[in-house]
Amino acid sequence: MAPSLVSGFIQHWQVIAWLIGGIVLGLVVHYLLFKIGRLMAQRTHGAMDDSMVRHCRGPMRFILPLLFCNFLFPLIKLQPGILLFLKQTVSLALTGSVAWLVIKIIYIFEDVILSRYKIDVADNLRARQIQTQIHILKKVAVIIVGILALAIILMTFDKVRNLGTSILASAGIASIIVGLAAQRSIATLLAGIQIAVTQPIRYDDVVIVEKEWGRIEEITLTYVVIRIWDLRRLIVPITYFIEKPFENWTRTSAELLGTVFLYVDYTVPVQEVRDELSRILTNSVAWDGRVCSLQVTNATDKTLELRALMSAADSSRTWELRCMVRERLIEFLQANYPDALPRVRAEVSTWPFGQENSERVLTSLHDQRSP
Repeated sequence: MAPSLVSGFIQHWQVIAWLIGGIVLGLVVHYLLFKIGRLMAQRTHGAMDDSMVRHCRGPMRFILPLLFCNFLFPLIKLQPGILLFLKQTVSLALTGSVAWLVIKIIYIFEDVILSRYKIDVADNLRARQIQTQIHILKKVAVIIVGILALAIILMTFDKVRNLGTSILASAGIASIIVGLAAQRSIATLLAGIQIAVTQPIRYDDVVIVEKEWGRIEEITLTYVVIRIWDLRRLIVPITYFIEKPFENWTRTSAELLGTVFLYVDYTVPVQEVRDELSRILTNSVAWDGRVCSLQVTNATDKTLELRALMSAADSSRTWELRCMVRERLIEFLQANYPDALPRVRAEVSTWPFGQENSERVLTSLHDQRSP
C-alpha cells in the first residue's frame, strides 16, 4: 500500500513539475519575443509594429505557456480520465486565448488603417468615412469571432453537443419565439451595418439632433454618442438615424452660411450698414471670402429687419463670425446712427379736454395713484 501511495504522490508531483516547467518556459519565450519586438518597434516607429506589441502581448502571454503544456502531454503518464481532463482544460483555455488573439489582430488592422486617415486635419471628409466604416465593421467582426469561439468551446462537450442536436431537431416553435424576441436586436444590427455602408453620419460630423448641436463622437452597433457644444453627451439609438430626420452640417462639406438679424428704425441708412458689414468681414480671419450680403428682409409697423449673410469654412467659425458681426454692427449703429436704433413713436393729443383740462385730468390720476 505504502509504495503505491508514494509512487502516486511522486507521479502527481512529476506532472505538476512538467506543467510548471511548460508554463515557465512559455513565459520566458514570451518575454524574449516581446522584448525583441519592442526594440524593433522603437527603431522602426511604424504603426503596425507598435500596434502588434501593444495588442498581442496579452493573449500571447497565455497562448505560449498553453502550447508548451500541450506539447508536454505525451511525456506525462497519468490515468486516462485525469489526462483527458487536463487536455480538455488546456484546449478550452487555448481556444479562448486564440479567439482573444484574433480579436487583437482585428484591432491591429484598425490601428494601421486609421493611422493613414486622421481626422485632426482641415479636410478630413475621406478620413471620417473610413473611420466610420472601420469602427463599425470592427465591432461586427469581434462579435462574429466571439460567437465562433463560444460555439467551438461548447462543441467540445458531448452533452452540450447532444443537447444542441436535440434543440435543432425540435426548433420549429423555438425559432419563431427567438426570432420575435431578437427582432429588435437584429434590426439594430442591420441599422448599424446600413450606416457603415451608406454613411448618413460619420465620425466628427456636425449634426443637429433633438434640437441639440453637437459632433458625432462614437458610433456603435446599437447607439451613437453625440458630444454637444457644452460637453454633454447625447446618447441616441442607432436606428434613430435611419428612421427620423436630422441635420448633418458636414455631409458633403463643412462650409456654411451664417445669418445675423438686426431690427432697426426706418431712418437707418441701409447702404452704410452694408458697407460696414463688408469692412468687418474683410478684416476677419473667420470669413472665407465667398458670401457677404445685407438685405432688408422684412418691414413691420415699428422696425425694419436687416439680414446679414456671411460664409465660413466650418460651423465653429460660422458661429464665431456671426457673434462678432452682430456685436460690431450694433456698436457701429450706436456710435454713428443712434437715432436708427429701434424706437416707439406716439402722439399725445389734448382733445377733447383741452390743454388745461388734460393737465388737470393727468394730475387727478396721479393723485389717485399716490398712497
